[in-house]
Amino acid sequence: MDLSALVACLFGSLYGSFLNVVIWRLPREESVVTPRSRCPRCGKPIAWRDNLPVLSWILLRGRGRCCRKPISVRYPFVEAAAALLAGGLWLKWGETPVFAGASIAACGVLLAVALIDWDTFLIPDELSIGLALVGLLFSPLNPYFDAGPFGGWWQAPWWSMRGALLGFGLGWAVAAGGEAMFKKEAFGGGDVKLLAGIGAWTGVTGAFDALMLGSLLGSVYGLWLLRAGKARRSDAIPFGPFLAAGGVFNFFQLLPLGWPFN
Repeated sequence: MDLSALVACLFGSLYGSFLNVVIWRLPREESVVTPRSRCPRCGKPIAWRDNLPVLSWILLRGRGRCCRKPISVRYPFVEAAAALLAGGLWLKWGETPVFAGASIAACGVLLAVALIDWDTFLIPDELSIGLALVGLLFSPLNPYFDAGPFGGWWQAPWWSMRGALLGFGLGWAVAAGGEAMFKKEAFGGGDVKLLAGIGAWTGVTGAFDALMLGSLLGSVYGLWLLRAGKARRSDAIPFGPFLAAGGVFNFFQLLPLGWPFN
């Protein structure tokens, strides 16, 4: 791994530290800017030396310095995952550094969405709709939407918007069909908007791919829960984490699953 990718990992870990704040505060409708980081167990402010990504958790042996109560392993996991994503995306898109940075930010949002939905069965509009709007904004720099030297300036934004519209339409169709078939919500409104956001970044192919990959991952997980006796068929499972995983995969590779929409 070259030096630039290592630097990306470092900044990714810092971004992951911020994502931990977002994951905790956004569902509680708290500001993600103020106050500064506090111990999740006792609420006391955390000193900078105890807020180093991953390292502080290891040095403190997974406990808060102020109260010595255990701190969830999720915190270093998010920081490490964001670091690895940043390094991998930089290796993938480093030749287009602005888009590489934007894709790191977008995948961080997908990571936050996955964990918030896992905890609450809700996907904040600030993340899903924001993902779609920023995807449209960065579309002229998006290698997936490169029209070549003879393409018009309008093509990249149009492809991004088309991906968002198809993602929304696919999500809405799945939601309506699932409700009609199972007489209950099978695909939430947050999932629909999230799929639109994924489509804005990875186009119509990416929207379809994310839906297929998410469905596969969700089905495997659901079957495992049933076989292990950890859930019943009537139990709800959040779909956002699996949809987000499909979206992250798209930033590294688009599969030909969505070929009819190319």
